[in-house]
Amino acid sequence: MDDTNLPAVSSRAEFEAAVSWALQAAHTRQARRLWLVDPDFADWPLGQPEFLAALQAWLRLPGRRLMMLAGRFDDVPRRNPRFVAWRRDWAHAIEAWSPPPEMARLPRLVVDDGPVCLHLFDSPQWRARASLDAREARRWREELDVILQQCEPAFPVQTLGL
Repeated sequence: MDDTNLPAVSSRAEFEAAVSWALQAAHTRQARRLWLVDPDFADWPLGQPEFLAALQAWLRLPGRRLMMLAGRFDDVPRRNPRFVAWRRDWAHAIEAWSPPPEMARLPRLVVDDGPVCLHLFDSPQWRARASLDAREARRWREELDVILQQCEPAFPVQTLGL
């Protein structure tokens, strides 16, 4: 994968394709860590079989870790029940975090521990930037690290009840 194959994004379908591109790029480059970041993941293809297959293929590689960061995960079970059920089998490799409410303004982002980066910067118009820029990805990881230091675990695999 090189910079000439970067997906263009100007629609929801193209964003979903770009998310698949980012997962495939992370898999091809054998990234060990992958971050998915969004205020609520309402517009993500989390429950689509193709997304789950790509994510599972990546997670099957040894030592992989998926970090999910959201302001809230409230709608994920309702919108993506397939993802919620699938996640139970992969709970050992997936962490979900939420920042305090005063930090709830999160980017919409896929970034790995290498150069792969997808940033949805204009969600109403579905404009995003996909890149293989190690400097940009590093900048996002540093920003996410600052946010994660103030986060709490969120989105439990199983909810406790009486």
